[in-house]
Amino acid sequence: MDGADPHIHVDRRVSQYDARVRNLLAGTFGLVGDLPETVTTGCGLRVPYVMTSARPESVTCLTCREHGHDQHVRLAEQIERLGAMPGAVVTGAQAGRAAEHHRDLARRFAQGG
Repeated sequence: MDGADPHIHVDRRVSQYDARVRNLLAGTFGLVGDLPETVTTGCGLRVPYVMTSARPESVTCLTCREHGHDQHVRLAEQIERLGAMPGAVVTGAQAGRAAEHHRDLARRFAQGG
């Protein structure tokens, strides 16, 4: 982490620090922890958090773009499975919209900016 890496990366835990997740937690519990100073990226590097982005168009590291794509595809599949379970707290339609959001992000990561 000597500052020589000019690339914008994606956090290894793609959706953990997503603004919507933070807003949901803040609205539910009234508190949200501080963002980390450094994170491990999808390509395995440890970089300052400010050198990461959740916006696919901003990520310039090709390995991180691939990681972002794969993670959002997995999230979409998990959301659909959870939405179809008996007793789920979200409707199938809500789960479908959330899954489509993650599929859209996956497509954008795959497009290569």
